[in-house]
Amino acid sequence: MIQMLYRTLIELTNGKWSSVLLSRFAQSKASRFLIPSFAKVYKINLNEMAHSIHEFSTLHDFFIRKLHIDAREIDKAENAVVSPVDAVLEDMGGITSELSLNVKGKQYSLLDMLGSEEKAQQYEKGTYLLLYLSPSHYHRIHSPLSGKIVGTWTLGEKSYPVNRYGLKYGRDTLSKNFRKITEVQHENGVAAIVKVGAMFVNSIETIHNGEQIEKGEEMAYFTFGSTVILLFTKDSFKPLKFETPKEMKVGERLGYTTMTLF
Repeated sequence: MIQMLYRTLIELTNGKWSSVLLSRFAQSKASRFLIPSFAKVYKINLNEMAHSIHEFSTLHDFFIRKLHIDAREIDKAENAVVSPVDAVLEDMGGITSELSLNVKGKQYSLLDMLGSEEKAQQYEKGTYLLLYLSPSHYHRIHSPLSGKIVGTWTLGEKSYPVNRYGLKYGRDTLSKNFRKITEVQHENGVAAIVKVGAMFVNSIETIHNGEQIEKGEEMAYFTFGSTVILLFTKDSFKPLKFETPKEMKVGERLGYTTMTLF
């Protein structure tokens, strides 16, 4: 019963006012009493957290928890691209010459997603990966590769669920939801890290400052479960072969930039 309650509140809520109320409650002192049951329902590993479960004063603070500095090992292999989040790798594939992504049998416009024809065109015939975060996941976002940040921008106003049902039955959730985009120039091309909001409460907080970013460095966090889409320009990224969906952890290898042999 309580699992159904959490699933309804956090994964499936898409009403404006119910989301606002949920956000306010999660940031209230009263919400701290739900933390133990939330952790139990979503089977959260308490041993890897940087702070004890009893130190969190709100459910929101627990949701954006940090981990011990050595809780995730970042793959240091040369040119390795790593998962920026703990998430389910839901889909991966090529970007068409029509600048669209085929995700779960639905076409998503890259032009709509990035809000610029110039930006979209540079990813023509490139590669995308889609990583979905559920409420059970660690919600801080790390850089998948090292490079120079050459662009950051925000698009969209409203957000709808981006879980499997949202992707299958929702309307343009990936390309119309509230989203923050970061472009990183690396030695073999450009990569976009598209952070997609999941609900009407559009909380994607940016942490990183400066032009340079290192692989594994923390860059942002989600307040609610959501999605990260990685975009790579043509011939700049070679993914490993995965059967999706697949659970990933921050720092685990997704593939390599360009013609690296492995």
